Amino acid sequence: MLGRPRASFPPRTGRLTALSALSGLVIAAVAASLAGPWDNGQRTAERERAAAQVRTGDADHAEKAPGRDDPQARHHAPEVLAALGPADAAPGQTGARAGAPRPTEAGLADVLGPLLRDRSLGSLRAASVWDVASGEGLYGSRPGTSAIPASVTKLATGAAALSALGPDHRIATVTRVKGSTVYLVGGGDPTLTAAELDQLAKDTARALKNKDKEVTLRYDTSAYSGPVRHPIGVNDNLAPVTALMVDEGRLDDSTHGPAPRSGDPAGAAARLFAEKLGKHGVKVSGPARSGQAPKKAGQTAVVYSAPLGIVAERMLTNSDNDIAEHLARQVAIAAGRAASFSGASKAVAAELASLDLPVKGASFADGSGLNRRDHASAEFYARLLVAAGDPDHPELRPLLTGLPIAGFSGTLDERYADGSGAGFVRAKTGTLTGVNTLAGTVVDADGRLLAFAFMANGTTDRDAAQRTLDKMASAVAKCGCR
Repeated sequence: MLGRPRASFPPRTGRLTALSALSGLVIAAVAASLAGPWDNGQRTAERERAAAQVRTGDADHAEKAPGRDDPQARHHAPEVLAALGPADAAPGQTGARAGAPRPTEAGLADVLGPLLRDRSLGSLRAASVWDVASGEGLYGSRPGTSAIPASVTKLATGAAALSALGPDHRIATVTRVKGSTVYLVGGGDPTLTAAELDQLAKDTARALKNKDKEVTLRYDTSAYSGPVRHPIGVNDNLAPVTALMVDEGRLDDSTHGPAPRSGDPAGAAARLFAEKLGKHGVKVSGPARSGQAPKKAGQTAVVYSAPLGIVAERMLTNSDNDIAEHLARQVAIAAGRAASFSGASKAVAAELASLDLPVKGASFADGSGLNRRDHASAEFYARLLVAAGDPDHPELRPLLTGLPIAGFSGTLDERYADGSGAGFVRAKTGTLTGVNTLAGTVVDADGRLLAFAFMANGTTDRDAAQRTLDKMASAVAKCGCR
């Protein structure tokens, strides 16, 4: 074996449960794709199961819970922990495959070695495969070598945020009133929508004693500090990082992916809020201006983001850069550090170190992975995913449930077109010029849940490198590798 994680991730005994037939999994994955992985009940059910840490002997993990938008809706998604079956599963028990063997290092080397030698993977190729049930390393090729992870960095950001704040934490946007001045105070919610801002205006107007009186409007972004521009500069992949924005500062109707962004998201949000106040009977005199709310100004109204677990899933599925940068700053706030790029970098690294992950030599220069100063090893990301499957860390479960499903959702929806790993591979993608990475989970042919991280730097053909990484994940899924 290549080693075990340290004390935070104790080895666990677990029998393995096989996944359902491909047809059933495809149907489930399609349902997940239509509903959105953060809209189904899987996340809640898995978190509650993990928190309880009870093994009942029932191998059926297809739990249900109300959908977020439709209380009557029920959606299935592939059970990302299906291979972590009950420890007391008896041989022949329905739905269980007791004693499923672990892949061997030699077996994994046989299938991954030739693919790692493919020239499409550039000048630096690293791989790490771990067994989630036992928490043991199974295979590594330069597993401890630091590499640029690109958007796989979002796994680290999500882990730090979920660990520091918990999956039920919500980010608040509030109004405060002092005299005839209304302060719109941003808490750093990048998912704040125009509809939610309208509700905040309505509640604020209702709270004011005289809706017809004139007020001045100030907007407060003091929750964050430092430069608002990412080092990449003006870019359609990311809005200025400010504590107040609506719809990620998008200037079109898109909900994810690159889009033209406002150069002043906070000012735009304040101007929209002034319009909403007017709609609800409160006249705003003069333009909205930046200004910090007095400490003695009482809270008048508030709207909250979705729970952090849902927000983290959305970040991972769509590789949302805005959410990632804001979650990194939320970690900084929780740690009492400056909510800036620098403060967030230090806070995220410290939080990940507290999880006993191998962060030596790693760098988390930003939350999104757009910064080429981000570095970490393949072993770091594989072990992070092992931690997310550990019953001792139920707060990290959204890292697994938010992973895109190969061939069906998020950034993997158009990959695995040959069907080789479709539905069976769940992974976070990473792509920059010269950088291609993939980290996630597969259930192998024997029903064993494995975590993997594959990293390639110095690539010259993005599409060819992606195809090779996809082949690697599919190869692990298809073999027993013994």
